[in-house]
Amino acid sequence: QVQLVESGGGLVQTGGSLRLSCAASGRTFSSYTMGWFRQAPGKEREFVAVIGRSGGMTQYADSVKGRFTISRDNAKNTVYLQMNSLKPEDTAVYYCNANHVYWGQGTQVTISS
Repeated sequence: QVQLVESGGGLVQTGGSLRLSCAASGRTFSSYTMGWFRQAPGKEREFVAVIGRSGGMTQYADSVKGRFTISRDNAKNTVYLQMNSLKPEDTAVYYCNANHVYWGQGTQVTISS
């Protein structure tokens, strides 16, 4: 069992930046592929980014490529999502995911125009 706790969400203006964090419990964090997903009001949850166990592999949704960066610190059991050049369409609840199985509770990101 893995528990994930996201933090770092908030309200920022268009063009601003935020860094989300996801802290994981347990001693097997380095064995998990970690990802970020988001869900906007009235829409389905969608993939944002994923990072491999060692951090050497990353993939992004086309909508965030070049603006978002996923990273991880296995010593701190934490995965990050640095979000730059934010747009109103990035407004959503952002969820952390471990191994496509475990989910956090989500953190709200709101971008004002």
